[in-house]
Amino acid sequence: MFIQQAFRGKNEIWRYIIGLVLIFFGWQILGLIPLVIVAFTAAGDTMAFIEAAESSFMSLDIDSNLFLILMIFSFAIGLAAIFLSIKAIHHKKIIDVTTTRSSIDWGRIRFAFLLVAITNVVFFGISYAIEPEIFVWNFNLVPFLILLVISFLLLPLQTSFEEYLFRGYLMQWFGILARNRWVPLVLTSIIFGLLHGANPEVAKLGNIMMVFYIGTGLLLGVITLMDEGMELALGFHAANNIMAAVMVTTNWSVFQTDAIFLDISEPSGGIDIVLPILIIYPIYLFIFSKKYHWSHWKERLMGKIKIPTSKEITEI
Repeated sequence: MFIQQAFRGKNEIWRYIIGLVLIFFGWQILGLIPLVIVAFTAAGDTMAFIEAAESSFMSLDIDSNLFLILMIFSFAIGLAAIFLSIKAIHHKKIIDVTTTRSSIDWGRIRFAFLLVAITNVVFFGISYAIEPEIFVWNFNLVPFLILLVISFLLLPLQTSFEEYLFRGYLMQWFGILARNRWVPLVLTSIIFGLLHGANPEVAKLGNIMMVFYIGTGLLLGVITLMDEGMELALGFHAANNIMAAVMVTTNWSVFQTDAIFLDISEPSGGIDIVLPILIIYPIYLFIFSKKYHWSHWKERLMGKIKIPTSKEITEI
């Protein structure tokens, strides 16, 4: 089982504490140095830099593609810190925190990616057909091509960082602490949502966005536990963020890019925020469950985690 693989290697609490400190340092300190340097240069003086830091560096005159690269860089350093923690601190293999399969199933990643990407395109098409007046053609060939390369080559580093942190590193740790599956599922979903609380969407739309973020974390956690690996979650998350970056941008969202369209509608936090959680997410689960023949839902989502013997650990 996916969580039981955590018993491979070393799992003392102090190792996880050091690992999290290392991850935080790489992600939020070392990884942000280039962005801070560029932002300070763009601000021109200390006071303007401080004012921008208190609101958002996006208010500065920084090229949107450069800003996106600098943001992704911090996640890339964080991802490297996760891998370093797994190997150097816990003495595990990366595969142990990725999947129960003998190797990463790229077919699963690809299927989840295409499913989510196609769904996003379809729903955007419906939105455009209903309210075309709220979308402005924003296409600019050269910046868009640069954005396309950044999105497909670099954005997966950001989404993979979040998946390895929440559905891998933390889920396995919480699982061996709680000795069950539902506690890590709930805790990682809540923490995932809370860490997205700093996104500008929350300030603009209100706390209802937290329902969306926590619900998304819950979906990704369920997918990981039911499929005994992170491949589907990796593909899902990458497609969701890439499509958000290249299809439609706004003047207030976390992704302010050179996307194809600009949404100029006045945002409001309503039923449309929770609609994906109530309708679309269950459909995703149904499709995945049928394709990959999921069964024993109660056991996989709520079951207990037993400590394996030394022989069983080698057989996991």
